[in-house]
Amino acid sequence: MPSTQLAADLTQSHLRFIRRIHRMRSIGLGLGMLCVGSGLYATDAPAAVWALLAFNGLVWPHLAYWLSRRNAHPDRTEFRNLTVDSAMGGVWIALMQFNLLPSVLLAVMLTMDKLSVGGPRFASRALLWMMATCAIVAALNGFAFAPHSGQMEILGSLPLLIAYPLTIGIATWELGHKVRLQNKLLREVAVVDFASGLANRRHWLEVVRGELARHQRTQRPATLMMIDIDHFKQINDSQGHTVGDQVIEEFAALLQHCLRETDTAGRYGGDEFAVVLPGSDLSEARHVAERALERVRERLFAQGLRCSISIGAAEAGPSTPDAGSWIRKADNALYRAKAAGRDRVELAQ
Repeated sequence: MPSTQLAADLTQSHLRFIRRIHRMRSIGLGLGMLCVGSGLYATDAPAAVWALLAFNGLVWPHLAYWLSRRNAHPDRTEFRNLTVDSAMGGVWIALMQFNLLPSVLLAVMLTMDKLSVGGPRFASRALLWMMATCAIVAALNGFAFAPHSGQMEILGSLPLLIAYPLTIGIATWELGHKVRLQNKLLREVAVVDFASGLANRRHWLEVVRGELARHQRTQRPATLMMIDIDHFKQINDSQGHTVGDQVIEEFAALLQHCLRETDTAGRYGGDEFAVVLPGSDLSEARHVAERALERVRERLFAQGLRCSISIGAAEAGPSTPDAGSWIRKADNALYRAKAAGRDRVELAQ
């Protein structure tokens, strides 16, 4: 991937991160105003403190978002903003004179969201900032201490206690869901050939080795087919690679429809495909091959092209001690089919 594209993707990832934090901060600090306000009310806090609370709950979430968006490193700025959130939590705990329920709730919620975003190390660092600002403001406030929580503080704390953990839970689920989707995509990329949608060569070879090992343990029959699209180079040369890619894709889909769910088709390379047929002997494989031959003859491919295929099939047995020898036997049968005029199946003996 070009470096400019990688940088653009990274920037988009950082922007999604700060948007997610902006949503969580807006909800958390908005509800936190009720929690802190109930504690401040009991202390007869001055108007300047109430103004600071309004700024922290209503203005700061959007200011923090703006600061992160305009910075060249939005993720770093956002982590600084999150540290400010915790530091302000320490200020409010001291100004509430350590009113027990809102103070504990504020400390726990601010630490929990740091854990969910940055892990234990970041949460510990943010907690230290909270403790430091709390100690400084408490000293300036004469170490006022009124831990009793009354009915107002309980009611004021309930919205934050209920809604904010749910918000974090939803955000965590969304992240987990995205990770699961990405992991699924990575697994598919690891085993699927992009152009054809079939198993890629590496994955198909793993299937072949597994099926051969099963045959050697149980003597259950298994047959391998190697398939070429006849004169595919001429299609690429005369029609262009775009049409050639369409033919590959359309043939792969057609091949899948000729197989059972237990069969595994793969793209072996270029215009060569391969199929492993568990539980099938050569006679059964011939029926599958002839069905594929007939379907290809009947099909109009990209740009109205008519195509044909050649197939070589080999059954697992004493002469195929490993996957390589099994593939070579089927490949030799494929070459015989091509030498005999193509558009046919040849069986290895």
